[in-house]
Amino acid sequence: MDNTKELETKPIGTLLWQYALPAVITQVVASIYNIVDRVFLGQYVGAMAIAGLAITLPIMNIIHAFGSLVGVGASSRMSIVLGRKDVRWAEKILGNSMLLTFFFGFLFVVGGYLFMDRILQLFGASADTIGFARQYMQIVLPGMFFTTVTFNLTGLIRASGYPTKSMWIMAGGAVLNIFLDALFIMVLGWGIAGAATATTISMFSTAVVAVLHFVQPTSFIRFKRHAWAPKLYIFRNVLLIGMSPFLMNFAASFVVALLNRQLIRYGGDYAVGAYGIVNTYCSFLVMLMLGICQGMQPIAGYNYGAGHNHRLRDVFVLTQKWNIGAGVLGAALAMLLPRLILRAFTDSAELIDIGVPAMRYLNVMMPLIAFTIANSQFFQSIDKPWIAITTSLSRQVLFLIPLMFVIPAIRVSMGGDGLTGVWITCTVCDVLGAMLAAGLLLKQLKVFHPGYVPPLRRPRKEMGPKNPED
Repeated sequence: MDNTKELETKPIGTLLWQYALPAVITQVVASIYNIVDRVFLGQYVGAMAIAGLAITLPIMNIIHAFGSLVGVGASSRMSIVLGRKDVRWAEKILGNSMLLTFFFGFLFVVGGYLFMDRILQLFGASADTIGFARQYMQIVLPGMFFTTVTFNLTGLIRASGYPTKSMWIMAGGAVLNIFLDALFIMVLGWGIAGAATATTISMFSTAVVAVLHFVQPTSFIRFKRHAWAPKLYIFRNVLLIGMSPFLMNFAASFVVALLNRQLIRYGGDYAVGAYGIVNTYCSFLVMLMLGICQGMQPIAGYNYGAGHNHRLRDVFVLTQKWNIGAGVLGAALAMLLPRLILRAFTDSAELIDIGVPAMRYLNVMMPLIAFTIANSQFFQSIDKPWIAITTSLSRQVLFLIPLMFVIPAIRVSMGGDGLTGVWITCTVCDVLGAMLAAGLLLKQLKVFHPGYVPPLRRPRKEMGPKNPED
């Protein structure tokens, strides 16, 4: 337990830096999987390949959503459990989270192959782009199973006190992906199939290394026989906490599908490709913020479980400062240097011209997005899933889905172009989502009060069986 004991003793600033830096690097290198593919395809294959890859992004996000459903829920729950010094329960969380990962992995791999063309068309594939999208998905789909394994286990590695090791596992996979992209696309000329093959090999490699961590005798949380017995109460708790990032990613994927349809309507395939590039930049910033929040998660969860409310408040405030700072920096770069960012992905003048206003509209409110993300991740970390779910879904489901049809139509009726209306919709929804998040936070300030006792959801059967060998 020495690795986790420091979570209630070290200064919060030191701890957050110690845990957030590896988590940020992990998120940044995870985003490299998509960014590198787009850079190589844009420079060596063409604009339609980028558009085809953009079609696959929401599908991959859905698969990532299943990884988040299990991984985030398991790591958040493990942090709270370790705050109560219950190692055996933490081992059960490890084993049961793997059972859930295997179950969901089987479903999405089989389902993806059975309904691939229908799914690609649903997410906006046209006759010009579906060939690229299909070729990519046919190769990368099995590798996405290994991605969910990696996301689950690296989160648990970080929660059990090994944040730097978690970082190196993901970083190694990203470096391997870059090398293989260069080999398969530049040298061998495999095109989009080379990008998919590079990603799949990298995903498999990181999953193997992550599994090996939990079989080593030096890890105090390891795979043990008793941990593989299915426990419905662990399934329930893991899935309930993980429901927030799952629904957020799942909803984001369908929102992207709807946006793609609106973009095709008002701007054509090039608008979809431009949005794919801009969304990659936005995703990079969001992953940076999520990395900071993932550094917060074990600190907040552990101290919530241990009842150290003053430390809970301090880590939340500091996380908000860092997140909003990252949002300000990201927004400034997007507003001042949009063409420079776009040229890193493509040399197509048409893609760049369409992408410049999109880059500005979609990033101008990035500080507010940072505030909303930190709120959602905090409440998820302290076992308040319904607040986290409401916060994370408000922008996408409550506001963006209806307004993406209303605002462009109003703009067209007033003589403007509908494509700009789509970009404006995203900006408006960022503001509305942050306002709702602020209101929910104000109603939950009691969790920071010194006398507040956390009502942990721990039913009698979670206290552990009478037979210690069960």
